[in-house]
Amino acid sequence: MRLIVVSGLSGSGKSIALAMLEDLDFYCVDNLPAGLLPGMIAYTVRSNEADYRRTAVGIDARNRPEDLADVPRLVDELRRSGIACELFFLRAENEVLLKRFSETRRRHPLSRTGLGLQDALATERRLLAPVANAADLTVDTSRLSVHELRELIRERLVERNTNAPSLLFQSFAYRHGVPDDADFVFDARSLPNPYWDTSLRELTGRDEAVVEFLGAQPEAQRFLADLIEFLERWLPALVRSSRSYLTVAVGCTGGQHRSVYLAEQLARHFSSHGGQTLIRHRDLTSRRHE
Repeated sequence: MRLIVVSGLSGSGKSIALAMLEDLDFYCVDNLPAGLLPGMIAYTVRSNEADYRRTAVGIDARNRPEDLADVPRLVDELRRSGIACELFFLRAENEVLLKRFSETRRRHPLSRTGLGLQDALATERRLLAPVANAADLTVDTSRLSVHELRELIRERLVERNTNAPSLLFQSFAYRHGVPDDADFVFDARSLPNPYWDTSLRELTGRDEAVVEFLGAQPEAQRFLADLIEFLERWLPALVRSSRSYLTVAVGCTGGQHRSVYLAEQLARHFSSHGGQTLIRHRDLTSRRHE
Protein backbone atom coordinates (compact mmCIF):
# COMPACT_ATOMS: atom_id res chain seq x y z
CA MET A 1 0.00 0.00 0.00
CA ARG A 2 1.14 3.54 -0.73
CA LEU A 3 -0.03 6.41 1.47
CA ILE A 4 0.52 10.14 0.86
CA VAL A 5 -0.28 12.44 3.78
CA VAL A 6 -1.04 15.90 2.38
CA SER A 7 -0.75 18.87 4.70
CA GLY A 8 0.03 22.55 4.46
CA LEU A 9 -1.11 26.09 5.00
CA SER A 10 -4.63 27.15 4.12
CA GLY A 11 -4.59 28.72 0.67
CA SER A 12 -1.39 26.95 -0.38
CA GLY A 13 -3.10 24.42 -2.65
CA LYS A 14 -4.01 21.40 -0.48
CA SER A 15 -7.42 21.00 -2.13
CA ILE A 16 -5.82 21.15 -5.58
CA ALA A 17 -3.27 18.54 -4.53
CA LEU A 18 -5.92 16.14 -3.23
CA ALA A 19 -8.09 16.67 -6.31
CA MET A 20 -5.13 15.90 -8.56
CA LEU A 21 -4.31 12.75 -6.61
CA GLU A 22 -7.95 11.68 -6.86
CA ASP A 23 -7.82 12.26 -10.62
CA LEU A 24 -4.78 9.96 -10.68
CA ASP A 25 -6.75 7.15 -9.00
CA PHE A 26 -5.82 7.71 -5.36
CA TYR A 27 -8.50 7.11 -2.75
CA CYS A 28 -8.61 10.52 -1.02
CA VAL A 29 -9.86 11.59 2.41
CA ASP A 30 -9.70 15.25 3.45
CA ASN A 31 -9.57 16.80 6.92
CA LEU A 32 -9.01 13.52 8.74
CA PRO A 33 -8.43 13.81 12.50
CA ALA A 34 -4.79 12.77 12.79
CA GLY A 35 -5.51 10.36 15.61
CA LEU A 36 -7.73 8.31 13.28
CA LEU A 37 -4.95 7.79 10.71
CA PRO A 38 -3.61 4.46 12.08
CA GLY A 39 -7.10 3.01 12.43
CA MET A 40 -8.10 4.08 8.93
CA ILE A 41 -4.98 2.56 7.39
CA ALA A 42 -5.42 -0.65 9.39
CA TYR A 43 -8.96 -0.91 8.02
CA THR A 44 -7.86 -0.37 4.42
CA VAL A 45 -5.12 -2.99 4.77
CA ARG A 46 -7.52 -5.55 6.27
CA SER A 47 -10.07 -4.94 3.54
CA ASN A 48 -7.44 -5.68 0.86
CA GLU A 49 -9.49 -3.68 -1.63
CA ALA A 50 -7.68 -2.53 -4.77
CA ASP A 51 -9.29 0.92 -4.39
CA TYR A 52 -7.29 1.53 -1.22
CA ARG A 53 -3.86 0.47 -2.45
CA ARG A 54 -3.05 4.10 -3.24
CA THR A 55 -4.49 6.42 -0.62
CA ALA A 56 -4.05 10.12 0.12
CA VAL A 57 -5.14 11.76 3.37
CA GLY A 58 -5.43 15.49 4.04
CA ILE A 59 -4.50 16.67 7.55
CA ASP A 60 -4.61 20.37 8.37
CA ALA A 61 -4.66 22.90 11.21
CA ARG A 62 -8.24 22.09 12.16
CA ASN A 63 -6.76 19.18 14.13
CA ARG A 64 -6.02 19.53 17.82
CA PRO A 65 -2.48 20.89 18.45
CA GLU A 66 -1.44 17.71 20.29
CA ASP A 67 -2.61 15.58 17.36
CA LEU A 68 -0.64 17.67 14.88
CA ALA A 69 2.47 17.34 17.02
CA ASP A 70 1.97 13.56 16.93
CA VAL A 71 1.81 13.28 13.12
CA PRO A 72 5.58 12.59 12.64
CA ARG A 73 5.41 9.69 15.10
CA LEU A 74 2.29 8.26 13.45
CA VAL A 75 3.96 8.43 10.01
CA ASP A 76 7.08 6.68 11.34
CA GLU A 77 4.97 3.92 12.87
CA LEU A 78 3.14 3.36 9.59
CA ARG A 79 6.48 3.10 7.78
CA ARG A 80 7.76 0.54 10.27
CA SER A 81 4.60 -1.48 9.69
CA GLY A 82 5.45 -1.75 5.99
CA ILE A 83 3.30 1.07 4.58
CA ALA A 84 5.03 3.17 1.91
CA CYS A 85 4.14 6.48 3.55
CA GLU A 86 5.19 9.97 2.42
CA LEU A 87 4.45 13.33 4.01
CA PHE A 88 3.81 16.12 1.49
CA PHE A 89 3.64 19.71 2.77
CA LEU A 90 2.52 22.82 0.85
CA ARG A 91 3.34 26.38 1.83
CA ALA A 92 3.30 29.87 0.37
CA GLU A 93 4.54 33.33 1.27
CA ASN A 94 2.36 35.29 3.67
CA GLU A 95 1.63 38.06 1.16
CA VAL A 96 0.51 35.48 -1.40
CA LEU A 97 -1.80 33.78 1.08
CA LEU A 98 -3.34 37.12 2.06
CA LYS A 99 -3.98 37.93 -1.59
CA ARG A 100 -5.53 34.53 -2.26
CA PHE A 101 -7.92 34.84 0.67
CA SER A 102 -8.81 38.38 -0.43
CA GLU A 103 -9.53 37.25 -3.99
CA THR A 104 -11.62 34.23 -3.04
CA ARG A 105 -13.26 35.93 -0.03
CA ARG A 106 -13.02 32.65 1.85
CA ARG A 107 -12.67 32.56 5.61
CA HIS A 108 -9.55 31.08 7.12
CA PRO A 109 -10.41 27.87 9.04
CA LEU A 110 -8.97 29.32 12.26
CA SER A 111 -10.97 32.54 11.99
CA ARG A 112 -13.85 30.80 13.74
CA THR A 113 -11.86 31.23 16.96
CA GLY A 114 -12.06 35.01 16.54
CA LEU A 115 -8.62 35.52 15.01
CA GLY A 116 -8.00 38.03 12.24
CA LEU A 117 -6.47 36.73 9.03
CA GLN A 118 -2.89 37.76 9.85
CA ASP A 119 -3.08 36.16 13.29
CA ALA A 120 -4.78 33.06 11.89
CA LEU A 121 -1.97 32.56 9.37
CA ALA A 122 0.69 33.00 12.06
CA THR A 123 -1.09 30.57 14.38
CA GLU A 124 -1.47 28.04 11.60
CA ARG A 125 2.25 28.15 10.79
CA ARG A 126 3.04 27.50 14.45
CA LEU A 127 0.55 24.63 14.76
CA LEU A 128 1.76 22.93 11.59
CA ALA A 129 5.49 23.37 12.33
CA PRO A 130 5.95 19.74 13.54
CA VAL A 131 4.34 18.45 10.35
CA ALA A 132 6.32 20.82 8.11
CA ASN A 133 9.60 19.88 9.77
CA ALA A 134 8.97 16.17 9.20
CA ALA A 135 7.87 16.51 5.55
CA ASP A 136 9.53 14.35 2.91
CA LEU A 137 8.68 16.90 0.23
CA THR A 138 7.87 20.58 0.77
CA VAL A 139 6.61 22.75 -2.08
CA ASP A 140 6.31 26.52 -2.04
CA THR A 141 3.34 27.35 -4.28
CA SER A 142 3.82 31.14 -4.19
CA ARG A 143 4.87 31.29 -7.84
CA LEU A 144 3.15 28.17 -9.13
CA SER A 145 0.04 28.24 -11.27
CA VAL A 146 -2.66 25.64 -10.70
CA HIS A 147 -1.45 23.81 -13.80
CA GLU A 148 2.17 23.84 -12.62
CA LEU A 149 1.19 22.52 -9.19
CA ARG A 150 -0.83 19.70 -10.71
CA GLU A 151 2.03 18.80 -13.03
CA LEU A 152 4.52 18.85 -10.15
CA ILE A 153 2.32 16.49 -8.14
CA ARG A 154 2.05 14.13 -11.08
CA GLU A 155 5.78 14.13 -11.80
CA ARG A 156 7.30 14.19 -8.32
CA LEU A 157 4.75 12.25 -6.27
CA VAL A 158 2.76 9.93 -8.49
CA GLU A 159 5.15 8.93 -11.25
CA ARG A 160 8.20 8.64 -9.00
CA ASN A 161 9.82 5.24 -8.61
CA THR A 162 9.44 4.78 -4.85
CA ASN A 163 12.70 2.80 -4.76
CA ALA A 164 14.82 5.67 -6.12
CA PRO A 165 15.27 9.33 -5.17
CA SER A 166 13.60 12.19 -7.01
CA LEU A 167 16.00 15.01 -7.91
CA LEU A 168 14.69 18.44 -8.88
CA PHE A 169 17.13 21.00 -10.26
CA GLN A 170 15.62 24.46 -10.06
CA SER A 171 16.90 27.77 -11.39
CA PHE A 172 15.76 31.02 -9.83
CA ALA A 173 16.36 34.77 -9.76
CA TYR A 174 17.81 36.22 -6.58
CA ARG A 175 15.96 39.46 -7.25
CA HIS A 176 12.71 37.55 -6.69
CA GLY A 177 13.82 35.75 -3.55
CA VAL A 178 15.46 32.48 -2.58
CA PRO A 179 13.16 29.42 -2.76
CA ASP A 180 12.55 28.17 0.76
CA ASP A 181 11.62 24.65 -0.35
CA ALA A 182 15.14 23.86 -1.62
CA ASP A 183 17.48 21.46 0.18
CA PHE A 184 20.61 23.03 -1.33
CA VAL A 185 21.00 26.57 -2.72
CA PHE A 186 23.98 27.62 -4.84
CA ASP A 187 24.81 31.17 -5.94
CA ALA A 188 26.05 31.59 -9.54
CA ARG A 189 26.12 35.39 -9.57
CA SER A 190 29.94 35.48 -9.55
CA LEU A 191 30.12 33.80 -12.96
CA PRO A 192 30.51 35.68 -16.27
CA ASN A 193 27.11 37.05 -17.25
CA PRO A 194 25.82 36.51 -20.82
CA TYR A 195 23.47 39.45 -20.31
CA TRP A 196 26.29 41.88 -21.04
CA ASP A 197 26.70 40.40 -24.53
CA THR A 198 23.89 42.10 -26.45
CA SER A 199 23.63 39.18 -28.88
CA LEU A 200 22.80 36.87 -25.92
CA ARG A 201 20.69 39.23 -23.83
CA GLU A 202 17.30 38.02 -25.05
CA LEU A 203 18.29 34.34 -25.00
CA THR A 204 18.23 31.90 -22.08
CA GLY A 205 20.51 29.27 -20.62
CA ARG A 206 18.77 26.69 -22.79
CA ASP A 207 19.77 28.37 -26.04
CA GLU A 208 22.83 26.97 -27.82
CA ALA A 209 24.60 30.31 -28.07
CA VAL A 210 24.43 30.80 -24.28
CA VAL A 211 25.46 27.18 -23.71
CA GLU A 212 28.51 27.76 -25.90
CA PHE A 213 29.33 31.04 -24.15
CA LEU A 214 29.24 29.54 -20.65
CA GLY A 215 30.85 26.32 -21.82
CA ALA A 216 33.88 28.37 -22.84
CA GLN A 217 34.15 30.13 -19.45
CA PRO A 218 36.67 28.39 -17.12
CA GLU A 219 34.93 29.79 -14.02
CA ALA A 220 31.56 28.42 -15.10
CA GLN A 221 32.99 24.99 -15.86
CA ARG A 222 34.83 24.84 -12.54
CA PHE A 223 31.65 25.89 -10.73
CA LEU A 224 29.69 23.14 -12.51
CA ALA A 225 32.35 20.54 -11.76
CA ASP A 226 32.37 21.53 -8.08
CA LEU A 227 28.58 21.20 -7.88
CA ILE A 228 28.68 17.76 -9.48
CA GLU A 229 31.48 16.61 -7.16
CA PHE A 230 29.62 17.86 -4.08
CA LEU A 231 26.32 16.22 -5.05
CA GLU A 232 27.92 12.93 -6.10
CA ARG A 233 29.71 12.78 -2.76
CA TRP A 234 26.66 13.47 -0.59
CA LEU A 235 23.73 12.09 -2.60
CA PRO A 236 24.40 8.44 -1.57
CA ALA A 237 24.42 9.47 2.10
CA LEU A 238 21.12 11.29 1.68
CA VAL A 239 19.59 8.24 0.02
CA ARG A 240 20.83 6.01 2.84
CA SER A 241 19.11 8.30 5.32
CA SER A 242 15.80 7.62 3.52
CA ARG A 243 15.63 10.96 1.73
CA SER A 244 13.24 10.34 -1.16
CA TYR A 245 13.27 13.89 -2.53
CA LEU A 246 16.06 16.39 -3.09
CA THR A 247 15.66 19.89 -4.50
CA VAL A 248 18.82 21.66 -5.67
CA ALA A 249 18.36 25.35 -6.46
CA VAL A 250 20.85 27.43 -8.44
CA GLY A 251 20.35 31.18 -8.56
CA CYS A 252 21.64 34.13 -10.55
CA THR A 253 20.50 37.73 -10.74
CA GLY A 254 17.58 37.35 -13.15
CA GLY A 255 17.11 33.58 -13.42
CA GLN A 256 17.52 33.60 -17.20
CA HIS A 257 21.07 32.67 -18.22
CA ARG A 258 23.59 31.27 -15.73
CA SER A 259 21.25 29.51 -13.32
CA VAL A 260 19.22 28.01 -16.17
CA TYR A 261 22.36 26.73 -17.88
CA LEU A 262 23.66 25.13 -14.67
CA ALA A 263 20.32 23.51 -13.78
CA GLU A 264 20.10 22.03 -17.28
CA GLN A 265 23.68 20.71 -17.14
CA LEU A 266 23.20 19.19 -13.69
CA ALA A 267 19.97 17.49 -14.73
CA ARG A 268 21.65 16.10 -17.83
CA HIS A 269 24.53 14.72 -15.77
CA PHE A 270 22.45 13.14 -13.01
CA SER A 271 19.79 11.71 -15.32
CA SER A 272 22.22 8.87 -16.02
CA HIS A 273 22.56 8.03 -12.31
CA GLY A 274 19.18 6.34 -11.90
CA GLY A 275 16.12 7.70 -10.16
CA GLN A 276 13.96 10.55 -11.36
CA THR A 277 15.54 13.80 -12.52
CA LEU A 278 13.41 16.89 -13.13
CA ILE A 279 14.07 20.51 -14.07
CA ARG A 280 12.14 23.62 -13.09
CA HIS A 281 13.01 27.18 -14.09
CA ARG A 282 11.10 29.22 -11.54
CA ASP A 283 11.58 32.68 -13.03
CA LEU A 284 12.28 31.92 -16.67
CA THR A 285 8.78 32.10 -18.11
CA SER A 286 8.55 35.83 -17.42
CA ARG A 287 11.67 36.38 -19.57
CA ARG A 288 13.01 38.94 -17.11
CA HIS A 289 16.47 40.29 -17.87
CA GLU A 290 19.49 39.79 -15.66
